[in-house]
Amino acid sequence: MVPDVPADAGTLAFVQPMHASSLLFLVGGGRAPLYPANKVILWDSVTQREVAELEFKERVCGLVTRRNWLVVALKRRVVAFEVNDHVERRGEWETAENERGLMAIATAPDSTMLAIPGRQPGHVQLIQLPPCPHPPLPNPPPNTTPKPKVPRAPSGPDIPPPLTTQPGAIIVAHESKLAALSLTASGRLLATASQRGTLVRVWDTRSRARIRELRRGTDRADIYGVAFRGDEQEVCVWSDKGTVHVFKLAKQGEEVGVKNRTSKFSALKDYVRLPKIFVSEWSYAQYRLPAQPPSSNLAALSSQVIDPTAERVDEERCTVAWIQIPLENPSPISPSKTTKTTKPASSASTNPATAGSGRAMEYQLVALTYSGGWYRLSLPPVAGTTSQSETRPPTPSAGRTGGSVLSSSPNNNSMVGAGRSRGGEGVEGPEVKEKQSRQCTLEEFRRFGRWDGWG
Repeated sequence: MVPDVPADAGTLAFVQPMHASSLLFLVGGGRAPLYPANKVILWDSVTQREVAELEFKERVCGLVTRRNWLVVALKRRVVAFEVNDHVERRGEWETAENERGLMAIATAPDSTMLAIPGRQPGHVQLIQLPPCPHPPLPNPPPNTTPKPKVPRAPSGPDIPPPLTTQPGAIIVAHESKLAALSLTASGRLLATASQRGTLVRVWDTRSRARIRELRRGTDRADIYGVAFRGDEQEVCVWSDKGTVHVFKLAKQGEEVGVKNRTSKFSALKDYVRLPKIFVSEWSYAQYRLPAQPPSSNLAALSSQVIDPTAERVDEERCTVAWIQIPLENPSPISPSKTTKTTKPASSASTNPATAGSGRAMEYQLVALTYSGGWYRLSLPPVAGTTSQSETRPPTPSAGRTGGSVLSSSPNNNSMVGAGRSRGGEGVEGPEVKEKQSRQCTLEEFRRFGRWDGWG
């Protein structure tokens, strides 16, 4: 729950929730900061009031949290706090200059990993925290005797040592400064990107070995973020080029369905020494966000033919996250609500696990731009499967005309995906068809505006 304050009271730089609690950590920033930029405010979303604050001698650059822990990034150091009935400072580590506040923390039960910049540019420190506690058990039925609480032992082979100020294990990830850090929920995999913005490297945090090198492109870019899929089988990357790239992480020879793209010359790497560009793995799927404020009608977006190789000068900043949705069609909803659509399972995006209701779930992406655009994207289907968006009857757009949220659904004539169009397929060459087959599909769009306190 967002703090209940007037929209004109002030702006925030960070809003970070604490797992399994009503606490929010707030840091002021923007045009009219609600709080000083050197303070972290602990806000209780139930009582709607401040309960504590942490003050530093310099600006707060970033926050990450897990259950009962808060980690604060400053310009050249990182400070960890344990948050229970009171806030206790538990550790502090020096870093290279870290204006972006780069950090990543594992959040799964029993996970211990915290990744922060090293003392040298391009280096990463791996810090072992105490094991992350399990979520609280649901309330027992009435008239039952509660079971005694049994302490859970860490799942790892060794219990992490007490926190100190000593640096952790070091990974020499890049030659230039870091631009992005991301951990899987388990802490098993780490993704890094540098300010050059051409490569994303994936590391095994136990052995500190590089296991994949993924190429976003050949020209420089400002990578905004990297996110692992929940099952650790894929990773997505987004940048100032306005594109979202999706990569497979399955080991070579174990891929199912679609694979990352490679150069035709990569087969020669065992015989001759080739430049890195010829042996790199490229994304198997991508989506390009519109440069201009998009229309609320997806049909208008489908008419935009965008060259994925063209450079974009003025891209708006965004953040991207993975979500899961049921594979079955949702139940009918009233016209005043958002229309949502799904597509059948594909090995490119389907999770074999099921939700609590027993239905199979599909991974999709949500991209949220800083100007208020909200995009829900589905991944390309595997060859031989048919998407419901190709076969379902036209669905009228739905919107909240009195507010600021508008949305609509793809119809049976087009699938929107950054230039992906189904008109005139008979005259397209194989290269164009192959390029279009890699585009993600825009399943849902919303626009948030000033009515929501956005922008």
